Amino acid sequence: MAPTHTTESTRTWLVAYLEVVSPDTLEIVRSRLPPGFVLQAVSDYSDEAALQLLGQADFVLVATHPLPADLISAAHNVRLIQHQGVGYDRTDVDAARAAGIPVALCPEGTTIGVAEHTLLLILAVYRQLLRADASLRAGEWLQFGLRAGSHELAGKCLGLVGFGRIGREVARRARAFDAVVWYHDLLRLTAAEAQALGVSYRSLESLLAEADIVSLHLPSTPQTYHVIDEDALARMRRGSILINTARGSLVDQPALVAALQSGHLGGAGLDVFAEEPPAPGDPLLSLPNVVLTPHVAAGTRDALITKMDAAFANMQRVARGEPPVHVAAESLRDEDAQAAVGLPGGAS
Repeated sequence: MAPTHTTESTRTWLVAYLEVVSPDTLEIVRSRLPPGFVLQAVSDYSDEAALQLLGQADFVLVATHPLPADLISAAHNVRLIQHQGVGYDRTDVDAARAAGIPVALCPEGTTIGVAEHTLLLILAVYRQLLRADASLRAGEWLQFGLRAGSHELAGKCLGLVGFGRIGREVARRARAFDAVVWYHDLLRLTAAEAQALGVSYRSLESLLAEADIVSLHLPSTPQTYHVIDEDALARMRRGSILINTARGSLVDQPALVAALQSGHLGGAGLDVFAEEPPAPGDPLLSLPNVVLTPHVAAGTRDALITKMDAAFANMQRVARGEPPVHVAAESLRDEDAQAAVGLPGGAS
C-alpha cells in the first residue's frame, strides 16, 4: 500500500514494521498509531519481505531485524529508522547517515521492565526456582532439600557494571531488598547522588573480585565485546552469580559455561545470548544452575504501549519537519569506551 500524496499535512504515512510478532502484539502496536499513519508488518524475517516494504515506506520501525547497507539503500523514501529499543548494533548507522536517514532509539518503556527482570533472575537463581517448580511437578516435595543451596538477597553485594537509567533502577529495587549495591561506570556519581541512591563506586577489578552478584548493564560496542571473558570470570569470587539482561556480546559464552560447569560460579541468569535463539545443543540449556529467558526483559504490555507512543511521536516530529529525538550517535570514542568498563588504556 503506497502512501497517499496530497499535502504534507494530510498525506498518509506508511510505517514498515520489520518484526514478526503475534497477532495480539500487532494489535497493540496498531492501536497506538496516530491519525494519518498506517502500518504494515513483514510476513517473515527474510530480506525479500523487508525489501517489499522498504521501497514504499516513509518510516521504518524495527527491533531485531538486521538493517545492513543493501537494505537501507532500498529505503528511497524513508525519513526515519526508528528502533523500538536502545540496541542498534544490527543497523548500519553509517549507511543510513550516508543516505540521509536518521536512526533514532527509544529509551522510553525499557527501564522498568529490565530492572524488574534483573531482580527476577537474581531471585530465581538464588532460590532455585526452576528446580523447585520442576521437582514439585514431578511428585517430589523438597521442603528441606533445597535449603543448603538457596540464598537471600539481603546483605549480599550486588555489583552493577554500567550505571545508566536501567542500572539506577536496579539499584533502587535492590536496596529495597537490603542488598549492598556497588557500581562501575565511566561517569562517576557525585557524593550526594551516590548517597541518595545508596550505592558505592568500585573499580571493575574490585567489583568482580568482591561482589556476590555481578549484573551487566552496558551497551554493545567493539570495546565492550566480551568484557566478561575467561580472565574476568576467573576474577569473580567463587560461588558468585552473573546476570545479563543487556547484550549477549558482553560475555564470552563458552568461558561462562566452563565457569559454571566447574563450580567456580554458583549460577547465572541470562536474558540475552551470543546467538539468539541459542542452538538446540547449546550447553547452557542443560545446566541446572542457570535461569534462561528469551530476551524478554523489556517485553511487557506496559512497556510496549509506552514504546509505541514514544516511537510514533518521534515519527510525527519528522513528518512535521522537526528533528527526531534520541538519534543514535557514533560509537563511543575508544578511550571513553575502555574507561567505561575499566579495560586496559582506560581509567577505572
